[in-house]
Amino acid sequence: MKNLEHLLAEKLLKISAIQLQPDMPFTWASGWNSPIYTDNRKTLSYPEVRTFIKTELCRLIMENFGDVEAVAGVATGAIAQGALVADELGLPYVYVRSTPKDHGLENLIEGTLKPGQKVIVIEDLISTGQSSLKAAEALRLAGAEVVGMVAMFTYGFPIATKRFKEAGIKLMTLSNYQAMLDVALETGFIRENDVKTLQQWREDPGNWSPDSAKNIE
Repeated sequence: MKNLEHLLAEKLLKISAIQLQPDMPFTWASGWNSPIYTDNRKTLSYPEVRTFIKTELCRLIMENFGDVEAVAGVATGAIAQGALVADELGLPYVYVRSTPKDHGLENLIEGTLKPGQKVIVIEDLISTGQSSLKAAEALRLAGAEVVGMVAMFTYGFPIATKRFKEAGIKLMTLSNYQAMLDVALETGFIRENDVKTLQQWREDPGNWSPDSAKNIE
């Protein structure tokens, strides 16, 4: 029987929320070459997947984070899913912008957040952790107590693990890169000889290139 992380990885692959192209890498906004591209916003278009994620995020929160008083989504990928989670739990909801609004009140946090509220942060994807932790810090500066962060998927980069530890924020995810690789190989999304390439990328994504992948043979 498949566990949660493998079940979600399979769903993300099937709806192309995760796409794998070891032979024709994507280029991220950061300039990194990558054999993987993840867009978890696609899950919102599939009711069964959307509900599955909402339910499992709620379960993760209730089982691991105690008395949560508000939910915060990180813009833009987790705004909708965060609202779904807050609605399911019957809690107040805010979302955190990547930059302050350039007009009006110039809000960084949208919604009403009370000082001292215990907030759980919702993310769709953990990459290097930088933008996720920036949102958590904004909530802390606004007077909230960030009790932790839950996310749909993580690449599992060592730099992210280090950053969350230094920030003192507990991170839990529904699925992860290794589980996704297991499922992708089992279901035919990748070939056996792609696995080493994909593993090498995760170990050093900033310096990875298609040519370097060819040199591992």
